[in-house]
Amino acid sequence: MDQSGKSQDPQESVRPQPPEPPEQPDPPEQPDPPKAPAPGRKGGGGGILMGRPFGVPVYVAPSWFLVAALITWVFGGQLERVLPELGALRYLVSLFFAVAFYASVLVHELAHTVAALRFKLPVRRIQLQFFGGVSEIEKETETPGREFVLAFVGPLLSLVLAGVFYAGMTLVEPDTVPGVLLAGLMLSNLIVAIFNLLPGLPLDGGRMLRAVVWKITGRPMSGTVAAAWVGRALAVTVLIGLPLLTHTGALGTARPEIGGADSLTDALLAAILAAIIWTGAGNSLRMARLRERLPDLTARTLTRRAVPVEADTPLSEGLRRANDSGARALVVVDRQGRPTALVREAAIVGVPDHRRPWVAVGTLAQDLREGMRVSAELAGEDLLEYLRATPATEYLVVEETGEIYGVLSTADVERAFVSAMARRP
Repeated sequence: MDQSGKSQDPQESVRPQPPEPPEQPDPPEQPDPPKAPAPGRKGGGGGILMGRPFGVPVYVAPSWFLVAALITWVFGGQLERVLPELGALRYLVSLFFAVAFYASVLVHELAHTVAALRFKLPVRRIQLQFFGGVSEIEKETETPGREFVLAFVGPLLSLVLAGVFYAGMTLVEPDTVPGVLLAGLMLSNLIVAIFNLLPGLPLDGGRMLRAVVWKITGRPMSGTVAAAWVGRALAVTVLIGLPLLTHTGALGTARPEIGGADSLTDALLAAILAAIIWTGAGNSLRMARLRERLPDLTARTLTRRAVPVEADTPLSEGLRRANDSGARALVVVDRQGRPTALVREAAIVGVPDHRRPWVAVGTLAQDLREGMRVSAELAGEDLLEYLRATPATEYLVVEETGEIYGVLSTADVERAFVSAMARRP
């Protein structure tokens, strides 16, 4: 089930995730980082961590329990008509169906994950949630062919599962618990596959359409724009068409059997699906636009000019030198002029003006650690990934020759990132 963005997409998704701005670090004296949560425990992925197949964490979002309860109730009502002799046990069977269905969704997502890992694309996590699941792939594919394969493997696995469950139906009696379960799982996986093959973002079919247009035009953005607008048209079609199909009996329900409550339920479901598709298509387009702008986020253009000062220099004197030279940062150097630490902006702000002549810059500085030296040539996703891997408030920016270029503030990077996101497509 599918895909893209941080909005929840109907049935899952192959969605490459946009880079995140670097996180603010904890204080230097923080304890050792906590270990990864054990399966069954609340984790940092927005749900309950259930395991790590292929090294990728799988989370179950709290919204899943709401949907599982809804599926249990609806499928239980169907069982009451088909197998009335089950009595209250029908809800236990329905719960099993809900769990088995989402296990099928997980297989769908794992297909995307395995393909991404095969293409050496990092996968942040898999999350089972309200309308299915999502595979959060952190980078874009490099070729339209890989994009097509990465999107297609999910629906393909759902079709394979539908075939397996259909084969199982031939081995059991239809009016039995195994027969009903296999029929339900066959039909649900078939619906998941067909739905995700619809050619509009954020669905897998939309990513396949994007790959085709990308291949024809040679521009990934052209593919994204085409697939996003098809996705928006698809959202409108679902909003209008699904209630009409149900009301006219085209989906197999006779018109006299359709009541006002059923019509309202169909309209609500159509509205939810349409909203998810529309939002996902818009997010896919917005994130693609952002990726086009990311190369403008360069360490060189975001770096503040810095002046070197020795550790025992009074803060007031260091700030005077910076103001005289038009600099906005201080770098602590040793007697040989080698940089050893960076004066933290937050620490400077915290010192009142009347105390600055009596405070040495060295007391406000953070020692240069491994990873706090950034090449002035880093840009875009490479820059954000580097900063995310080594959190700090400031970084020393150096030329390829090792010469000091200036100081890069995380706050400046975050502001530039937010500004790029805020620009209208």
